Amino acid sequence: MNTTSVMPMHTWTPRALYIHIPFCTNKCFYCDFNSYVAAGQPIDAYLDALENEMKLTVATLPPESIDTVFVGGGTPTVLDPAQMTRFLDSVRRHFPISPDAEFTMEANPGTTDPDKLAAMRAGGVNRISFGAQTFDNGLLQTIGRIHAAQDVVQSIANAKAAGFTNLSIDLMFGLPNQTLEQLKDSVNKAIELDLPHYSLYGLKVEENTLFHRLYQRDELPLPEEEEELAMYEYLMERLGGEGYRQYEISNFARPGYESRHNTTYWRNEPYYGLGAGAHGYALGQRHMNIKGVQPYIDAANRTLPRLETNPVSAEDAMGDFMMVGLRMLQGVSQLDFGRQFGGATLEDAFGPALAKLQSQGLLAKTEQAGYRLTPQGVLLGNEVFGAFV
Repeated sequence: MNTTSVMPMHTWTPRALYIHIPFCTNKCFYCDFNSYVAAGQPIDAYLDALENEMKLTVATLPPESIDTVFVGGGTPTVLDPAQMTRFLDSVRRHFPISPDAEFTMEANPGTTDPDKLAAMRAGGVNRISFGAQTFDNGLLQTIGRIHAAQDVVQSIANAKAAGFTNLSIDLMFGLPNQTLEQLKDSVNKAIELDLPHYSLYGLKVEENTLFHRLYQRDELPLPEEEEELAMYEYLMERLGGEGYRQYEISNFARPGYESRHNTTYWRNEPYYGLGAGAHGYALGQRHMNIKGVQPYIDAANRTLPRLETNPVSAEDAMGDFMMVGLRMLQGVSQLDFGRQFGGATLEDAFGPALAKLQSQGLLAKTEQAGYRLTPQGVLLGNEVFGAFV
């Protein structure tokens, strides 16, 4: 493919903002995120450094309007109410948050008491994503979670009482020794909460985790591939039957409650990324920040705390567009592709791959002159995405 004259979105100013709070109550056995147990950590010094990174970021690349904010971690809700208020005030002070912005914060069940929820509401948060993972207390212990299933129910009740209506929970499947019946029970309990959004993830054994060490020693009893597939098919069928639309491979929502921030990623659009270990994408470059808490603090108090910054070629950006865009069940459109890549067409860039995937029954054309996964393609997504690497 000829991409020599195509520039990937060099002139777009991000309208999405990701901020990383790397502290959590404990380290889960499957987690490879940049996170550290909060006890003894210099949290206030981290918030000082984070505010300085905000100041340097907006001076370097002034934002026009921020339409989505996502605060992830770690567990951002380990901040106490005073720290939460201070942090959210700094976000609004440095970034022009749109009045109708989606402002999401990740939370762990049991870390959101009424005072903290009030601070979050006052600071502009209007969407909470809870990491429930499962409603089976035995499995929660198996994966290293310290909350119980009842904590999820109570946390949702607290959030609703505080005025939050845009709520989501994460569930996991394919956990060690998990059965399809256990999954069905968790899904039923999740649906009873009557939330507008659910995210459902298959366990991935990542390096530098306890689960990876156990897996290498053949001590991690995972479900067979056929059973994990049955779990995923059940999730799609059960949530679809309750009126939730599967808008992305792992995400289901009531109409109008799709995650706007994550859709930015799936459309391969630019975003600010702040905090220890955070990634960002803007002006045709991707960056990753320094990961360690104290090294990040030391760097961010002086300059932008970059670990590395890499230019993204047009060819790589096109491949990224396809790999993340096809995760959405509406697929990718020629209009969006041409807008990002100077009028280039999907067929010019990926004609042979698109034809092959269609012949295999994994991709179908859409009315928007684009492509989407077929039902079979949804089940074999990784094979589809690999065609665009």
